[in-house]
Amino acid sequence: MNIYLDNAATTPMHPEVISVMTQMMQEEYGNPSSTHAHGRIVRTHIEEARKKIAGYLNCTPGEIFFTSGGTEADNMAIRKSISDCGVKHIISSVIEHHAVSHTIEELVKQGLVESHYVNLLPNGHVNLNHLEELLQQYPKSLVSLMHANNEIGNLLDIQKVGELCHQYEALFHCDTVQTMGHLPFDLNKTNVTFLACGAHKFNGPKGVGFIYINHRTKISSFLTGGSQERNMRGGTENVYGIVGMAKALSLAYDHLPEEQAQIQGVKTYMIEQLKQHIPDVSFNGDATESSLYTVLNVSFPPSPFAEMLLFKLDIAGISASGGSACSSGSSIGSHVLAALNPNPLRPNVRFSFGRQNTKEEIDYVVGKLKEMFNSLQTA
Repeated sequence: MNIYLDNAATTPMHPEVISVMTQMMQEEYGNPSSTHAHGRIVRTHIEEARKKIAGYLNCTPGEIFFTSGGTEADNMAIRKSISDCGVKHIISSVIEHHAVSHTIEELVKQGLVESHYVNLLPNGHVNLNHLEELLQQYPKSLVSLMHANNEIGNLLDIQKVGELCHQYEALFHCDTVQTMGHLPFDLNKTNVTFLACGAHKFNGPKGVGFIYINHRTKISSFLTGGSQERNMRGGTENVYGIVGMAKALSLAYDHLPEEQAQIQGVKTYMIEQLKQHIPDVSFNGDATESSLYTVLNVSFPPSPFAEMLLFKLDIAGISASGGSACSSGSSIGSHVLAALNPNPLRPNVRFSFGRQNTKEEIDYVVGKLKEMFNSLQTA
């Protein structure tokens, strides 16, 4: 049995997305920058995709710019805030994705900006009172905080953060890679300056994403070259990826209520079954309250095979993660979990759910985990 529970790393492409992309590859091959008929047809597809995405987010098409994914979008927002918007201070947290944290660290080393980190509450949530204190001290900063943490699933109140940023004239960059296609957005009613997205987190293709840039914010080209993306990102567009991403987002939002309920049901069921069958199990972060329904980070009891737990799950046909997929294979532990001061003897596993997962799969996974931990008691 093969069970995929690593959807926070990437999701399987939706069959309808594959169909749309394949048809486009077979029929439309013109360069969208060309002025002849073949080029104009492809350009139309790109702009239709832009308009569709903007419609779901309640923003204007002119505020959507296509990128190679969330990492590029994060880099663009942070670097352009400093070079083009006069930002001298960045306020962030120690549990951001490395696309954000490493970019900030590099810019600090170059002497281009000063960084300040907001305190976390014991459950991993951002302390909004401390955020306001930092904004009082460093107004007109860039606040860079993710909407949902990719390892523990904690959700940020972006409405409240946006209001604080507006009050203190700060820019607000929000990495929404984990929440796009999973939670609704109304950018006309939310004070966000930059928003980053990657298509492969909501059953779209890899290697494509977008950045939302509020129309009041003026920045120059991030990649120089051609005049693509309204002179903001040179290079021939990933046409098939863009079309596939728009289709994936359309499928996600058109079926959001039912898929939300189904996936939340699977997560809740796993929490219940783990509590019932694995003594001393606990959960990292805020697993049940202000939490993304696709992510569950589990802390298991201390065991002699702690370092082998993911390997044992893999042998049993279960794909899960010990942290961010971007750090897998690294000898460095999770910076997110380290910030929560966990017991170093307890193994941690991130299970993340998608539209294809079922309660029957959870029964199999929990059964295998029960076998593993029961063997300790009988050994």
